[in-house]
Amino acid sequence: MVFSGLSALVIEGVADEGDLIRVTARTRVDPVPCPACGAPTSKVHGFHTRTVADVPVDGRTVLVSVRIRRLACPVLGCLRQTFREQVPGVVEHYQRRTNRLTDQLGSVAKELAGRAGARLSRVLACAISRSTALRMLMRQAIPPLRVPRVLGIDDFALKRRHRYATVIIDAETGERIDVLPDRTAQTLIAWLRAHPGAEYVCRDGSGSYGEAIRQALPNAVQVSDRWHLWSNLCGKVLAEVRSHAACWATAVNPTRPGGVREQTTRERWQQVHNLLDQGVGLLECARRLNLALNTVKRYARMKEPTGDRLAPRYKPTLVDPYRDHLRTRRAEDPAVPVLQLFREIKELGYTGSLNLLYKYITQGRAEGDKPVTTPQRFARLLLTRPENLRDKDTALLQELTKTCPEMTELSRLTSEFAQLLTPAEGNDAKLTDWITTVRAADLPHLHSFANGLELDRAAVDAGLTLPYHNGRTEGVNTRTKRIMRQMHGRAGFPLLRQRILLQ
Repeated sequence: MVFSGLSALVIEGVADEGDLIRVTARTRVDPVPCPACGAPTSKVHGFHTRTVADVPVDGRTVLVSVRIRRLACPVLGCLRQTFREQVPGVVEHYQRRTNRLTDQLGSVAKELAGRAGARLSRVLACAISRSTALRMLMRQAIPPLRVPRVLGIDDFALKRRHRYATVIIDAETGERIDVLPDRTAQTLIAWLRAHPGAEYVCRDGSGSYGEAIRQALPNAVQVSDRWHLWSNLCGKVLAEVRSHAACWATAVNPTRPGGVREQTTRERWQQVHNLLDQGVGLLECARRLNLALNTVKRYARMKEPTGDRLAPRYKPTLVDPYRDHLRTRRAEDPAVPVLQLFREIKELGYTGSLNLLYKYITQGRAEGDKPVTTPQRFARLLLTRPENLRDKDTALLQELTKTCPEMTELSRLTSEFAQLLTPAEGNDAKLTDWITTVRAADLPHLHSFANGLELDRAAVDAGLTLPYHNGRTEGVNTRTKRIMRQMHGRAGFPLLRQRILLQ
């Protein structure tokens, strides 16, 4: 039972040598066909001994010493007068490990590659070097390439902002098809022309991928990924919220003044627009104000300065249970000393220090009913499913959207587009109505989003009406990042491709 993987051999003995278990075996006496002419023979010319490693037993290394026959071919004039017999299924040509041990170590190398695989192999009592692990990994056969009905194409970074590669998968099953060394249109066109047959191709909003698919597979339906559509909308919603911060920023707490950041923003906006009104160019504005050119461009595009305010983040303190008492007392007598308040809440059970109470009041937490809302939080409330919002978040969202008609319109349009992300027939017509409504609204950032949809309208319509998507491709990219972190950037593209295709 222990050595069932050696059933093709005749085991003659097992010796315990401490940390090593040595198995003595020989081949069977059955006739073996000649590798040159195929004639069976059992005529023994001599014997040879091969020592191979097998899977460990009880945490100890197992070595198998196999006596192998050298046989003589019975056919006169055969190219092989003598030959060594092989043991198919147990040991291959020039191999120093049994097939089952090779398979196990190959699985370790596939998951952990070089150094990590070598460290684990030592724990498993079948130690190999990192170079051997990599050789075993590169020798593993890649599944035969096939062209699926639905392709998923996406890029991933080999070196962020410098070099990228392209992964191609079966969008229905997640099976890896191929990995290309870059993300250029020419490389993808060559691959698609060499492997035609795909009916649908899922991709993000990449223009180069779209053009490559149009040239190589003109009859294929391009499907724009819905997650990327939603991600693009999220960015535009945040931009709209920021541009209307002057309307909603004071809706939560009108008495709270803006911070240093808001004041600096207003001052810089005024300085930039004063110079622009005088006919000064953008580059000269940047030089005079000692600002980056992109910063000056951003302020120049603003119709009015934004009022971005950061929400204070406080941890619970011992003063929180006495907030109502402090608020009532300070409303009755604004000049009441903090020491007097400390004595009063001390009698009510307060166990904290006077310094903590001073800090609490100085920060304005005694009077603040609600924190200042940030653009990010407001945008998140707009983009969250209504059923997933807490009651207080729903009330806050309603209060913020009522501050100006543009925010009310933005909330409605965002909700309508979210409903289109569930694929269904007729969504393409609904999208047309949605784009018409957006262009009639005073929301310039959504206008640019709608223009982007129109540029890739066929793929967007397919994404909103067909069930295919690029979700599995994004999952492959996530696992690819794990693989690259394991290798710490020291491996080349061939090894990375091998590991991706074997996953």
